[in-house]
Amino acid sequence: MLYLIPELRRRRALRRCAAGALRDYLETPFPRLSTDYRKVAFLAVDIETTGLDPKRDNILSLGWVEVQDNRIDLGSTGHRLVQATRAIPEASTIIHRITDDQVAQGECLDHVLAELLEKLAGKVMIAHHATIEKSFLGSACRRIHGVRLPVPTVDTRVLAKRTHERRHITYKGSDLRLHALRKGYNLPRYPAHNALSDALAAAELFLAQAAYRDSGKGVPIRDFLT
Repeated sequence: MLYLIPELRRRRALRRCAAGALRDYLETPFPRLSTDYRKVAFLAVDIETTGLDPKRDNILSLGWVEVQDNRIDLGSTGHRLVQATRAIPEASTIIHRITDDQVAQGECLDHVLAELLEKLAGKVMIAHHATIEKSFLGSACRRIHGVRLPVPTVDTRVLAKRTHERRHITYKGSDLRLHALRKGYNLPRYPAHNALSDALAAAELFLAQAAYRDSGKGVPIRDFLT
């Protein structure tokens, strides 16, 4: 049944989805949950937005990088600015440093989403605090294609939380931030709130978390999924 849950979601979405980028994505089966994570293809994804409400706020940029054969493929990186439908709030610009002038030169969300879906087909998504990525991408797919995006996901924040709770480690919310967790694995600190560098940071963090969990015999991907 564990294997059937994501597959059922994919198949149900496929039956409801019209021709287009999302249907093409849904044509590719998800990896079996019993597969060793080292043999699974991943796409680490990060998005920058004008806020936290997918019904009201805009996606401003997307970044991604592939993880194949337990290695990050730097030749697979992508970073796209997205045209906004309204002015970017000043408080938002202070965080991610994306301006109205920059997004005015960006691409249409439909086109960027189609490119992302092509890269994501048959892969597991990696994201830090993946609720944001899943909610905004799901909302965009529903608005453009009429169906929300089903995608098997590894959330590096959730993995860290599980580890702390399993080991009875007291923690604060700030301890689960991307840069704080990377510091615990002696990973370098990258500039925050850039979609590409954050996607790369999440990919590196996941590989470190997985290596710490792996005893040498491998771990089924189901153990990492949210």
